[in-house]
Amino acid sequence: MFRWIVARDLMLAWRRRADVLSTLFFFVIVVSLFPLGIGPETELLRSIAPGTVWVAALLASMLSLNRVFSNDYHDGTLEQLLLTPQPLYLVVVGKVLAQWLVSEVPLVLIAPLVGVQFGLSPDTLLVLFVSLLIGTPILSLIGSIGAALTLGLRGGGVLVALLVLPLYIPVLIFGAGAVDATIVGIDPMANIYLLTALLVLSLVFAPWATAAALRISLE
Repeated sequence: MFRWIVARDLMLAWRRRADVLSTLFFFVIVVSLFPLGIGPETELLRSIAPGTVWVAALLASMLSLNRVFSNDYHDGTLEQLLLTPQPLYLVVVGKVLAQWLVSEVPLVLIAPLVGVQFGLSPDTLLVLFVSLLIGTPILSLIGSIGAALTLGLRGGGVLVALLVLPLYIPVLIFGAGAVDATIVGIDPMANIYLLTALLVLSLVFAPWATAAALRISLE
């Protein structure tokens, strides 16, 4: 069941490649505008790089949240998934995993390339990659709760932003803090460990909360 859900969502995402590419292009354009606007001031660019890349990744992640459940909701597939004997927890984890693979992994892979524009060192680019690799699943897991709660509502995208943005703040602080620590010469592992702890907590509790929100939205 889990493998089927992931494979199905990946196949559907491949058929809607424009949606996936729009998220990636948004991330690249937002990050690239700052070096163009600020100019070739290396120290200034390095100081704003952690926050810029992480905020762009956060906003790009929110663009894809509505697609996690909305298509299945409108065609009736989601109701059938809730009737299956398998735990709804696994259904949610499978759909969130597919969303992360489609929308977040490309951002993680291209982040070191766009980070070169800010004059970051190879060690800093590695920490940026690792922090996004750990942090973006948290964004997807937390965002799935908001997507489930606003399912079928008008203006759901705005409501999702209002619901999940406060919960994204710790991820943003620790993710950007890890990169910033490397820039100033401090060990970034404390922030990485905290991000990992948030990932574990999100993986345990977020799918359960999302499953409960889906049941509420479909009643």
